[in-house]
Amino acid sequence: MTPTSPADDIAFALTRLHDLPAISGGALAADDVRAIVGEIARFCREVVEPGRLEADRLGSRLEGDAVTTPPSYKAAYAAWRDGGWQGLCASEAHGGQGLPFALWAALKELLATADMAFSLCPTLTAGAVECLERYATPEQAEEFLPPLISGAWNGTMNLTEPQAGSDLSTIRTRAEPLGGGRYALHGQKIYITWGENDLAENTLHLVLARLPDAPPGSKGISLFAARKILADGRRNALRCGGLERKMGIHASPTCVMLYEGAEAVLIGEPHRGLPAMFAMMNNARLQVGIEGVAAGARALQLAEAYAQMREQGGRPIARHPDVARMLAEMRAVTLAGRLLALETCVAVDRGDEARVALLTPIVKAWCTDRGVEVASLGVQVHGGMGFVEDAGAAQVLRDSRIAPIYEGTNGIQALDLVTRKVARDQGAGLRALLAEARAADPALVPAADALERATSWILAASAEEAAASATAYLDACGWVLGGWQIARAAALNPSYQALSKFYLARLLPRAQARCAEIPHAAEVLGMVA
Repeated sequence: MTPTSPADDIAFALTRLHDLPAISGGALAADDVRAIVGEIARFCREVVEPGRLEADRLGSRLEGDAVTTPPSYKAAYAAWRDGGWQGLCASEAHGGQGLPFALWAALKELLATADMAFSLCPTLTAGAVECLERYATPEQAEEFLPPLISGAWNGTMNLTEPQAGSDLSTIRTRAEPLGGGRYALHGQKIYITWGENDLAENTLHLVLARLPDAPPGSKGISLFAARKILADGRRNALRCGGLERKMGIHASPTCVMLYEGAEAVLIGEPHRGLPAMFAMMNNARLQVGIEGVAAGARALQLAEAYAQMREQGGRPIARHPDVARMLAEMRAVTLAGRLLALETCVAVDRGDEARVALLTPIVKAWCTDRGVEVASLGVQVHGGMGFVEDAGAAQVLRDSRIAPIYEGTNGIQALDLVTRKVARDQGAGLRALLAEARAADPALVPAADALERATSWILAASAEEAAASATAYLDACGWVLGGWQIARAAALNPSYQALSKFYLARLLPRAQARCAEIPHAAEVLGMVA
């Protein structure tokens, strides 16, 4: 059996698998890490989780230009703000606590497990903070960062337009110079998470738009910051024009934002908006991967409780072999994803940019795909009750389905992996990870060898062939690297050994199956009209 809770797993990973106290330069002791994770877990369990089901049922509503969020969110957000949680890893220079990013990852998982829809507001704000810490002028940082870090304001990311989804080169929103370093934004953005709300005092929108002299394509995009409420108290010329009716995350307002001459300032250099926005997007992609882990954790929590309570054939269904199989898969996959995500976040704290870049698309795609699968297994464990909303399992499945889509679809993550992250060093970084995997457990060697051969094939393939096999390749990477992480855990803590044996025997063969698909790109390309 694994330790009793996700918080236990996280504390173990940050103090035993990784020496976060040493990485923090001695600012934290192991007991400090465990205490912080424990307090995060308590806050999420006692303050956020109780309102989850009601918030999903009520959703957010648009009345005029104003959005009303579920009633429980107001007290939860006030407690979030008063607890200083938003600034956990933000710069101390602007009011943050300056703690390691890996602790934010712990906070993100436990918060999303408690209520994924609620967690999206802090997630986007954290991304806005990171973007501004890197690209804002000192004056802009002084104006925007303290209220974002305190949680008084929330931040948003405005990329998508009706005609511009994954292809940002077709963005039409325009920015007209007003003089004095100010610009007027005109255009429409869609799918803006928490773009309008009644929780934060103000909202800072980070918006991609074109200047009048912008060259065509993605090289002509600039980044702007627009406040909902201007410094003099006036409402800016921007508004929510509608809320999307969604499959899940009902309590998170997903807005159509209309910019009707909204006053804004330029962030970073003209026509260099995409690199600045990608600082926010890469942060968000890693956090979305963690949402996949959180979906698994919530589904597992509900399924385990139900399987212990529900009796059939004179015994709890948890003791029936097929249900035990499903629960074991849910446990093993969720743990592997958790440890792989934390491996990446600790690499952020170590400053290992190459490892972070390589692992981020794998964490985003593999963990979110597995989150959907684990949530579906959770419904299956419940049987008919899983299909009934009152059990809560259906909500997890509905909420989890967005994660493989937003912040760059998982297909885009796979393309990024094969065309940029693996190709840029001819697979050296990936092969280094495979060497670590082989050393962790001999059972990983056949799958690691198969993935190494697949890597050579990907590197030699044409662009179209690599694209046709990219998803299978990323999936294989996830299964092997997840096995590496869970084997490492088992070597340090006997309580993980049974789960590691299950993963390596029953789940790891999926990596070799995906590797077997990879050379057959021609069969995929033959289906392209």
